[in-house]
Amino acid sequence: MIEADRDLLLRLLELPTAGPLETTDEVLLWDAMRLYARAAAEIGLETRHFAAPDPSVLELPGVPAGLRDFGPDFLACQPSLVLGIGPASPAVMFNVHLDTVAPFEPAGFDGSRFTGRGAIDAKGPAVALLAGVRAALAADPAVGRDAGVLVQAVSGEEGGAMGTFGTRPLVEAGYHGELNIFCEPTGLRHLPRCSASMTASVRVDGDDAIDDEPHRGHNATVLLGFLAQHLAAELAPHGRVCVAGLHTGHLHNRVYGRGELLLNLPYDREESAAGMAAALEDGLRGGLAGFSARFRDSPPFRRTAADAAAITGLRWRKRGLPALPTQDIPLLDELVPRWPDDEPGFTCDALWLAGVPGTRTTVLGPGSLGANNAHSTGEYAGTEDLDRFSHLVRDIIVRFSRTGGP
Repeated sequence: MIEADRDLLLRLLELPTAGPLETTDEVLLWDAMRLYARAAAEIGLETRHFAAPDPSVLELPGVPAGLRDFGPDFLACQPSLVLGIGPASPAVMFNVHLDTVAPFEPAGFDGSRFTGRGAIDAKGPAVALLAGVRAALAADPAVGRDAGVLVQAVSGEEGGAMGTFGTRPLVEAGYHGELNIFCEPTGLRHLPRCSASMTASVRVDGDDAIDDEPHRGHNATVLLGFLAQHLAAELAPHGRVCVAGLHTGHLHNRVYGRGELLLNLPYDREESAAGMAAALEDGLRGGLAGFSARFRDSPPFRRTAADAAAITGLRWRKRGLPALPTQDIPLLDELVPRWPDDEPGFTCDALWLAGVPGTRTTVLGPGSLGANNAHSTGEYAGTEDLDRFSHLVRDIIVRFSRTGGP
């Protein structure tokens, strides 16, 4: 990694780019993308698209309900960028996201390790990507002449947006290649598949009560706590499940009659999604019946038990997203280890290439979401990992440009 790359990464890390779905703090994605586009222009990449998404993207099928609830105004600070060199086809496309999770963490570099929000997910890989493109252009005149290179630098990957206003409209506008690589931390193993996920909200809408007369209200805390345990046990045999947030209130001197339990349900195939959704709906019915039987003779909770089914509802915050099936990609298999078939993958924007004709898609990047503290305190990226990724990007581009396909 040369000095210019180090400076670019530090400047990107200094910019807060957590989107409005993550924080109410300042969002400087326009600044980050302009900085990235200038660096790309210095190595010969032109800007082919740079704009905020049209609000109509929020009306498409599969958009998480929370985005629609948020309203379209926030999209003005969520631009996406497409950079390119050479022909539109054949082409290899790399996707990297410049938005991050919250909270912001200060940037740092100790000579071998970058720290700060986005260091590994994914500003570090974004800079390493440009270094790899630069090296490929220097290595072989076929790059940018016989085959094109596209770079999508997107917003809307984090915060539960699932790429619906970043990657999705770019893919639908034709900004993709025959080979598409999504730069996420995979330990430099390529993952030629991508799961999707559903998010379910179990809501209780009952009556509050004061702490001196708890029996007069509906106790959403006890009800949702019971359902969380019940659904955890019921859903586990059907696949992976994340029993996530449960919220009713923060104070001690009242009974909260309203609350919400969130569950995230990943899946690899549409059939699995349908089975998991049915299992959740059955499990919820069984859980409500079990709660009513358990607490119908308990004075503090008798009213909650009697009304449990009437005050509890299921709403899908996110549903109907595509999953990317496993693909064979000989070019990648020759250059980099493949993610084991029996090891669970993860969800990322690569899902939007599912079903796109004439394309092959994989996920590949340096580091690890867990080991490098992505989304956590102390997020970091090592220069050796970033350099290895740059070299791999160079080799992929050169090989693709010489062969004209994946």
